[in-house]
Amino acid sequence: MKVYQSNEIKNISLLGSSGSGKTTLVEAMLYESGVIKRRGTIVSQNTVSDYFPVEKEYGYTVFSTIIQTEWQEKKLNFIDCPGSDDFIGGVVTSLNVTDTALILLNTQYGVEVGTNNHFRYTEKFNKPVIFVTNHLDQEKADFEKTLLQLKETFGNKVVQIQYPISTGPQFNAVVDVLKMKMYRWKPEGGVPDVLEIPAEEIEKAQALHNTLVEAAAEHDEELMEKFFDQGSLSEEEMRVGIRKGLIHRDMFPVFCVCAGKDMCVRRLMEFVGNVSPSVSQTEKPQTADGKQIAPDSNGPTSIYVFKTSVEPHIGEVSYFKVMSGKLKEGDDLINVDRDSKERISQIFAVAGQIRTKVDEITAGDIGATVKLKDTRTGNTLNAKGCEYDFKEIKYPEPKFRRAIKALSEADEEKLSEVLTRMHEEDPTWVVEQSKELKQTILYGQGEFHLRTLKWRVEHNDKIMIEYKEPKIPYRETITKNARADYRHKKQSGGSGQFGEVHMIIEPYYEGMPAPDTFRFNGQEYKISNRDTQVVDLEWGGKLVLINSIVGGSIDLRFLPAIMKGIMDRMEQGPLTGSYARDVRVIVYDGKMHPVDSNEISFRLAGRNAFAQAFKEAGPKLLEPIYDVVVQAPTDRLGDVMSDLQGRRAVIMGMESEKGYEKLSAKIPLKELGSYSTTLSSLTGGRASFSMKFASYELVPMDIQDKLLKEYEASKKEEE
Repeated sequence: MKVYQSNEIKNISLLGSSGSGKTTLVEAMLYESGVIKRRGTIVSQNTVSDYFPVEKEYGYTVFSTIIQTEWQEKKLNFIDCPGSDDFIGGVVTSLNVTDTALILLNTQYGVEVGTNNHFRYTEKFNKPVIFVTNHLDQEKADFEKTLLQLKETFGNKVVQIQYPISTGPQFNAVVDVLKMKMYRWKPEGGVPDVLEIPAEEIEKAQALHNTLVEAAAEHDEELMEKFFDQGSLSEEEMRVGIRKGLIHRDMFPVFCVCAGKDMCVRRLMEFVGNVSPSVSQTEKPQTADGKQIAPDSNGPTSIYVFKTSVEPHIGEVSYFKVMSGKLKEGDDLINVDRDSKERISQIFAVAGQIRTKVDEITAGDIGATVKLKDTRTGNTLNAKGCEYDFKEIKYPEPKFRRAIKALSEADEEKLSEVLTRMHEEDPTWVVEQSKELKQTILYGQGEFHLRTLKWRVEHNDKIMIEYKEPKIPYRETITKNARADYRHKKQSGGSGQFGEVHMIIEPYYEGMPAPDTFRFNGQEYKISNRDTQVVDLEWGGKLVLINSIVGGSIDLRFLPAIMKGIMDRMEQGPLTGSYARDVRVIVYDGKMHPVDSNEISFRLAGRNAFAQAFKEAGPKLLEPIYDVVVQAPTDRLGDVMSDLQGRRAVIMGMESEKGYEKLSAKIPLKELGSYSTTLSSLTGGRASFSMKFASYELVPMDIQDKLLKEYEASKKEEE
């Protein structure tokens, strides 16, 4: 394979909802460029990109796949991304290392929620977008409706390059208003006949051509002047204008393809090769410290590892983008994130499971290597003397959680290793060993996302696992003041144990004034604030300890032990054993013994005094509340709203977005256990949602009573 320079390399993300035809389009592009001799199909399970066993099992793209082709003296690096929202991590990864996005639409369904989701990510990463309408040969295909939805959703920046003569089973021709030609295919597709536009189409084609010329001219002053002088532009001048419009996201061209019959695929590749921006024409990537790095093949060598996978018969494969310089086989690089050395023993150009060994690749290009010993996804590797460090990719918050457990205890350690490896392959699989809940919690983007992991663990790694509903990380707090004292006394021959602590506790909130006086049962307690300790708790909230001891009734050296005793009970609250938070403790008196007092005595006295006071202070449970944003089709809004109400949701706002409703709500985590599955069922898979932790709020009394009874019953079972 030829070594391409940055001005000859095009990096493109292939996006679209499930069923839009991305994998089939990849097969056609690889066939047209000569990488494969025969096009595979999803049904036959012989496609180049969906080659993992789990993808063949489900018939879905699970992992993003790098697809490289050479076309008309250009290197086209496509990344075929999963369509399901459960695998959005592949889209986020891809957009971090590519320069243009092709968004496929199934013209049977038009603009779907997945289309909107993917477009929003292209906005976030400021990437050019080309819309590709597919499945034009299907009975229910409706190009005009799809086009109208595109314009309604994304505005007047949507500009046609092509339109079909007809749709449905008879589809075989498109009019190209950039070239002002008609392309017509035989039933086998492939190379088209290039014809003059029929007389009955010329008026429509000319009008669309004029619109395209004006749109192209808008993005360049010289072109605008020439357009005003001559009334038109040459094809090459239009390409320049369209490219500038793409780069600034001022133009979203619309193409037509029938990937399944290999119609218009060659023309799409030609357009991408000629018009989409090359690596050298797009925004320069930034390092973690904000420095822009040009993709200069003469610069210092630096590569960024954006994806890791464990592949059949090969092992660990690391996919990288050359950010600067040239990478050659045998190069020794330094991993700046892990301060270790790596030798690049082999370099591959990749087309799915087809890997071609190469000796060198240059800045802007994408490649793969194998068996790196200490490199992980998100790491930067540099030549000696280079100090570039590129930012790690940020992924969306998880939306689904389950407790995971190996059915055999003997497999627990191996399962932990497998889960760590899988997080490397897909960083949106997140694993937490929860000390609080005493469970291993697996987080993901949806039920299907976690079901996919289960299939792989059981079939590939031969570890049988089970999912359970995870416990909820409740918090305990107090709602009123209380006082308690406790004497710990133990004598069993020789020196004994003695410690007595008197304390007052009260609810704490940020910025509350220092305490002055308390009154309990008619008795007044004056507080003298001698010292204040504020502890930011690992699990959220605060513990504040005020030393108000006067007269030396407790030696200051025992205060740390009292604090440890209080923390013992904060880590296991008296209501349900959950973490406690937001409590202010005033230690105001106590007693000690000149011989028998020690740290353990005051730790136990502090712990028990705190437990007694906590139970008298109106203890309440707090539950985690999440901010949830739901995007649902308007015709399913009633069902979605009804379901939310049953989940104790508080609707915070609602707005319309071109056929979709965007709902913002606050919902308890306990009610979100299977929400992704329910939402998909209610809307036929046409809705999506995101969730993010918001705060802890009081649990309603009826639910608190139920939880307390469940906790008491579980304690009895343990006894």
